[in-house]
Amino acid sequence: MTDPFVHPVEPTAAAAIEAISDDLSLFDDWMDRYEFIIGLGRKLPPFPDAWADDAHRVPGCQSRVWMEAVLRDGVLLFAGQSDAAIVSGLVALLLRVYSGRTPQEILATDPVFLKDLGLLEALSTNRGNGIAAMARKVREVAALHQGG
Repeated sequence: MTDPFVHPVEPTAAAAIEAISDDLSLFDDWMDRYEFIIGLGRKLPPFPDAWADDAHRVPGCQSRVWMEAVLRDGVLLFAGQSDAAIVSGLVALLLRVYSGRTPQEILATDPVFLKDLGLLEALSTNRGNGIAAMARKVREVAALHQGG
């Protein structure tokens, strides 16, 4: 089985946020940005079918979103998927920032970057609430593993 977890490209969460900001700034309008975000979702590692269940479901999302996390060598790795293309892209964005980081770094990285990047304003209210729910879930997992 291929590793379903997202491994970081950038060395820190802050560097990932900066890279995402740079990527999004290449596009003049939100339709192009949406296409870019959908493309990110298509590049997520394959999510095991066995995890697409209620135990892995993220509450508070309009679309169905599933996530799994594992602590490996002191960092939390996340896997995720949604049944909606744009939401899978948002999962990919979040995991680019948070997956492969220590619980402390995750908790120190405020999801306010989603607002700063203009993502929350560009999304429908339901999608905005959904990405906030995903960020909450990531931070809850990090809090559980903090100091361990």
